[in-house]
Amino acid sequence: MTYLSVIIAAGAAYAFGAVWYMALAKPWMAAAGVEAGENGRPKGGGGKAYVISLICIILVAGMMRHAFTQAGIDNPAKGALSGLGLGLFIASPWIATNNAFEGKPFNLTLINGGYATIGCAIIGAILTAI
Repeated sequence: MTYLSVIIAAGAAYAFGAVWYMALAKPWMAAAGVEAGENGRPKGGGGKAYVISLICIILVAGMMRHAFTQAGIDNPAKGALSGLGLGLFIASPWIATNNAFEGKPFNLTLINGGYATIGCAIIGAILTAI
């Protein structure tokens, strides 16, 4: 696993997120309480949100690389399964906790937690494939 693999894995998970949230835009906006602009897209956020998101996903991929190296996770099947586990049993419960205290609908947890889970699986598979 190299630093380049971190960038590639983060890019792939970021691209998956774009597809995920485009497909789920209407239910996500409704569950998150995000107002739509005249074009039907979310108001606010803008470029800043995309930059923050990219930086954060690079951090996630970097930490996963470190943890996988330390744990000897070295093939795509183990990487994908380990990433899936991190998303499903670490990231998603944290998202669920935040959403519960914020009074957000459970549907938002499913949408955001689903992205975190599948995104981590993608990162894990790519980190260990390169």
